[in-house]
Amino acid sequence: MKTRMQKLARPLAALALAAVLIPAAQAAERVKSTPDARRAVAITIYNDNLALVKDVRDVTLPRGVGELWFEGVAAQIDPTSVHIRSIDAPDRLSVLEQNFEYDLISPERLLEKYVGRDLELVRMIEEKEVTVPAKLIGIERGLVYEMDGKIAINPSGRVVLPALPEGLFSRPSLIWMLDSGREKHTVEASYLTAGVGWRADYVAVLAANDKKVDLSGWVTIDNQSGTTYDNATLKLVAGDVHRVEPEMRGRKMPVSTMMEGMAQPQFAEEAFFEYHLYTLERPATIKDRQKKQISLLSATDVAVEKTFVYEAVPSFFGRRGPDTTTKVGVYISLENSKANHMGMPLPKGVVRVYKKDEAGDLQFAGEDRIDHTPEDEKVRVKLGNAFDVVAERVQTDFEVLSSGHLYRSSYKVTLRNHKTEDITVQVIERLSGDWRIENNSHPYEKEASHRVRFDIPVPKKDSAELTYTVLIRY
Repeated sequence: MKTRMQKLARPLAALALAAVLIPAAQAAERVKSTPDARRAVAITIYNDNLALVKDVRDVTLPRGVGELWFEGVAAQIDPTSVHIRSIDAPDRLSVLEQNFEYDLISPERLLEKYVGRDLELVRMIEEKEVTVPAKLIGIERGLVYEMDGKIAINPSGRVVLPALPEGLFSRPSLIWMLDSGREKHTVEASYLTAGVGWRADYVAVLAANDKKVDLSGWVTIDNQSGTTYDNATLKLVAGDVHRVEPEMRGRKMPVSTMMEGMAQPQFAEEAFFEYHLYTLERPATIKDRQKKQISLLSATDVAVEKTFVYEAVPSFFGRRGPDTTTKVGVYISLENSKANHMGMPLPKGVVRVYKKDEAGDLQFAGEDRIDHTPEDEKVRVKLGNAFDVVAERVQTDFEVLSSGHLYRSSYKVTLRNHKTEDITVQVIERLSGDWRIENNSHPYEKEASHRVRFDIPVPKKDSAELTYTVLIRY
């Protein structure tokens, strides 16, 4: 029985050893693909510091099991999103394993790998370079060596390593173990990466009469992903895409300067699911650590409306509200419609407004952030506060009725116009509880259940008063 078991054990051991050695030998057949082998690359960039990359390359693989080293990918890849496929023979290529290697060669990482190992120091002794053997024994807050049985801390000299340690890479790489049924493949590697984002910036030049603007839109792409995308097909997605993982945030972009001229739009816009997709109609190269700006839209003679808005400070429950003096805001608004020379869905971004002074020089008038704005919706931009328009609100009367749950308050809002033109000021009042306005000097519009608006004409170099009483039950 024992002899029979021994006879059976030998072939089984040989089979087991072959099962280990054969894949290992096959896996040793490595093919390296660099960005030079790219046939095409496409990148779709989202608002929230996220991009989808599709990298197409021609590769020659060993038949059977082998490794493909895919160099030149983004350093901030989400490894769980990586996918590779053969475009021309999808049924002849299967993935057995994949790895993302981002432990890159650097002086710090090389020294970390050599802690406890022998190396050489090239030192200047009597004006001659002398090679001194040493062992690196520590790198915390400085370099510590063992030399000639003694300990040296931060000695002078140039470090020379005998060999490049394993496990370090010159650039971020995807490594697949593949089982290929043919040698030639055109493969597409796709992945999501952080470190790439885009935003829209708009420049509006206001006409002398404040009734029209020339508007240009620019896309700013910030690539901090760790790789360059040469001659890429570029698409931008505008919209709030839901993601399961915590939102990844990029570095804050600096405020851009004004873009001169009115370049022609270069993006084709289309609806995509519940978002909007903007496709650049030409290839673009997006270098690593680069901010690229591309014209998005251009529109002239866009009608705008300038409004003055005073929003009062609401009174507190059960108390006499304080007398207040606040600023009057200045806004411009426009209809995003084709009839108004617009009509393109606008990605969220910052609108910067300029206007020429009497000498004909453009001056900055203010800026505001807008959200994603569909076609035929209104864009409203706050420029600042009016210098020559003053508002003052006073609570002129207050009484408690009906056991403390019913209140009557009276208010007076004085508006003074020091400008040389007639204006209309929108006075916004926010009311809480169950309310009813009575004895009002001007008509009002109920904009919401707890907000009303009075439109008060104010002649030039003159003033106007709004008075009203409100009955409130809590």
